[in-house]
Amino acid sequence: MIRPVRTLDSRSPGFGRTLSRLTAFDAAQDARVDSAAAAIVEAVRTRGDAALLEYTRRFDRLPVRRARELELSRRTLAAAWRSLGTIEREALQAAHSRIRDYHERQAGGSWSFRDELGCVLGQRVQPLDRAGLYVPGGRAAYPSSLLMNAVPARVAGVGELVMVVPTPDGERNALVLAAAWLAGVDRVFTIGGAQAIAALAYGTRTVPAVDKITGPGNAWVAAAKRRVFGVVGIDMVAGPSEILVIADDSADPDWVAMDLFSQAEHDEIAQSILLTPSDRLIVAVQASIARLLPGMARRETIAASLSRRGALVRVRSLAEACDIANGIAPEHLELAVRRPRELAARIRHAGAIFLGHHTSETLGDYCAGSNHVLPTGRTARFSSPLGVYDFQKRTSMIEVSARGARALGSVASVLARGEGLEAHARAAELRLGGTQARRARGGGDGR
Repeated sequence: MIRPVRTLDSRSPGFGRTLSRLTAFDAAQDARVDSAAAAIVEAVRTRGDAALLEYTRRFDRLPVRRARELELSRRTLAAAWRSLGTIEREALQAAHSRIRDYHERQAGGSWSFRDELGCVLGQRVQPLDRAGLYVPGGRAAYPSSLLMNAVPARVAGVGELVMVVPTPDGERNALVLAAAWLAGVDRVFTIGGAQAIAALAYGTRTVPAVDKITGPGNAWVAAAKRRVFGVVGIDMVAGPSEILVIADDSADPDWVAMDLFSQAEHDEIAQSILLTPSDRLIVAVQASIARLLPGMARRETIAASLSRRGALVRVRSLAEACDIANGIAPEHLELAVRRPRELAARIRHAGAIFLGHHTSETLGDYCAGSNHVLPTGRTARFSSPLGVYDFQKRTSMIEVSARGARALGSVASVLARGEGLEAHARAAELRLGGTQARRARGGGDGR
């Protein structure tokens, strides 16, 4: 028997507390996982390839003897591409093309301006030298994730892309390897887990160290990314997948139910919530869930997710739904309403907003073109989707004229002395000329 998804009403006493408990997720790392990941990271940092081989044999059950066996050649990637059927190749090409087109519009360039003092100020934008891409492997293989990470990195102009992908029991996913070939990944290593993150961060004799690591992974990967942050950059430490659907009575209940399923099937701790002012829609969506769920391949995971963290919420109005959504700051927000653009104007916090009945979140995951690496756990309040800007760094450029040094030096001198930093002040005063410069040079009255 299918258990109904919990229903909530925003008019009920204590609704706010109930919703807060439902949407809260303890992102604190499991102490045992954190400790184990830390040990693995340290072993790879100190023992390099020897530790990589040990962990790969233990965790992925690969009988590798030499570290060079962990790398896949470009020829192997090309063979994976050729092994695909026409339908699969065309799907990857279509997704790759749309993702690239979207991200090319994000590319930001360097800029500068000359002010009234003749000073030239600006910003130089440059790509990272080398990026590491973590891609889940084996049965949990996601070629879409590879494209979402590799394409913006390529558009940004990253010098070298290094991909790591676990291949447990030697199981290689042809779609993932083909996607790596299509996206122009330079080097691919069959390693995973915390050991792969450590290898990318610190480098080994075989695996080059990178400047930034992006891509999803399990709890050990997340713990390792936390551990190495600062040595390298990371994209984010993502939490469970989330979808929030705001719908009115024009929504198709089957479409809504399946969109809720689309995130619930990821994990038992994924979250799927519907906000609607329509009692009729809540009843209809409950019926759709009961009818559609038995036919889903991952029905047990979906059912557990909906039971644990799902909800169908009756709200007073669509305006209130938007207020609630802003508080939740969901990863994915669908606006399944008659006039979605009007509603979108009220949304301040969401990783991605899907407007209208035909815009399923699934399209964003694969081929709409926008990036599916999105902030979770309310971090959309201050974080953005993965993009070209994540693979670029910005350097401030300052060229001060003699006139500018005289005008600005006095300001800097006053502020520096106010902070008790004499050397700062005197460095500015030396460039002022006249008595002040002589005093700064001699430390006294200049005589």
